[in-house]
Amino acid sequence: MRRINMESQIEEPKKYENILIEKYESVVGIAKLNRPNSLNALSAALMKELLDALNRFEADENIRCIIVTGGEKIFSAGADIKEMMKMSSIDALKAGNLDYFDQIQKVSKPIIAAISGYCLGGGLELAMACDILIAGENARFGQPEINIGVMPGAGGTQRLTRAVGKYKAMDLILTGRQISSKEAFEIGLLSRIVPDESVMIEAKRVALEIAAKSPLASGVAKDCVTKAFEMTLKDGLEFERKNFYLLLGSEDKEEGMKAFAEKRKAVFKGK
Repeated sequence: MRRINMESQIEEPKKYENILIEKYESVVGIAKLNRPNSLNALSAALMKELLDALNRFEADENIRCIIVTGGEKIFSAGADIKEMMKMSSIDALKAGNLDYFDQIQKVSKPIIAAISGYCLGGGLELAMACDILIAGENARFGQPEINIGVMPGAGGTQRLTRAVGKYKAMDLILTGRQISSKEAFEIGLLSRIVPDESVMIEAKRVALEIAAKSPLASGVAKDCVTKAFEMTLKDGLEFERKNFYLLLGSEDKEEGMKAFAEKRKAVFKGK
């Protein structure tokens, strides 16, 4: 999808029917799933709008971190089953709706998933396509696709396995059971757990903390961590090393090190 730098359009809430968007402190973009009557089911239309919004945040030079969230009682119950029931295998293949999840992971700016309530099926797969997962203490997680005769198809068998290991992933995917935030955190699926009422407060706090860092370094570091799951250790170390050397030539590196020596807060420009 072509990325368009049209900040004025980002400010138009009526542009999207299935999500709400806003900016926080001018440097954080927030996209909120907004299909409350459908438990924030991830329809093709919603996913298309979400990717469009993220690409617009990506193109906005002022935005340095992004938050994806849902409602207070439900992040997302998963895919839109009513929509899926009408699709044949060929229809689904041609539509390519599952590709949206991979495209979200390709956004170079850090993305925080702020999770309250139920985060199931495609909802969990969407969260796992993000970079940092912050959840309320009463949130619930699971890949229940097996209960309706299918399996995770938007990254669940792959990203979940990489996050929690083979045996925990097998347990969750083959039984379709739900787990608590506590268990999700213990098996490595979450970054942080906070009181339910503090999910967005913490997500915004972390987003501002990230936004204060060098956007160049953040983007490259995100890419390197992502590549760790796709490369051998030898290739990953070489990729990391080359990117480290590249950052040494940036203005942000000069500012960061100078600020450190002068015992002041660095002001990064992303150059």
